[in-house]
This record gives sequence, structure tokens and C-alpha cells, in this order.
Amino acid sequence: MSSIKDILGPWEDPNFDSSLIERCRNAWEKELDLLTNEEMATFLRQNIAASNILPLAKKRIAEKYDDNTEMYDGELQEAIEKYKENR
Repeated sequence: MSSIKDILGPWEDPNFDSSLIERCRNAWEKELDLLTNEEMATFLRQNIAASNILPLAKKRIAEKYDDNTEMYDGELQEAIEKYKENR
């Protein structure tokens, strides 16, 4: 399984820092199937490697996989729906 780094290349630091930047940076080199539900939702909302993450996220929803990392109930499902709306 690949990582965001494998898909998009090495992390490039922006000229600012935020909790969003930190979450993305921390997950950048994780294998996609090891991302938490919250990390998947973040990448989907930011349209970062979303086409690679979407099938994995949909599978988790179908399997009712809950890793207790979402900021709120249904975060991953909502991120999937928003991504599909914006395509």
C-alpha cells in the first residue's frame, strides 16, 4: 500500500503552521490503509490524494469501521459526501 508521499511526493512545508497543516504532515508518510478515519476525512476535505483514499473510506463506512478518531460522529461519511458533491 502506498502513502500520500508515494502519490504526491515529499512533504513541502508551507510558510505558515496550523493544526490542519500539522495533521496532514503527521499522516503524509503513513500507508493509506493505516490512516485513521479522521486523517482520511481531512485528506478528502482538502482533496489530497482523494481518488486514492475514497475507495478505502467507502469500504470503512460499509464495514462500519470505527476507530474512535473522528472529531464528531459521521465525520468520514460527511467528508465522502462533500467530496462527491464537489467533483
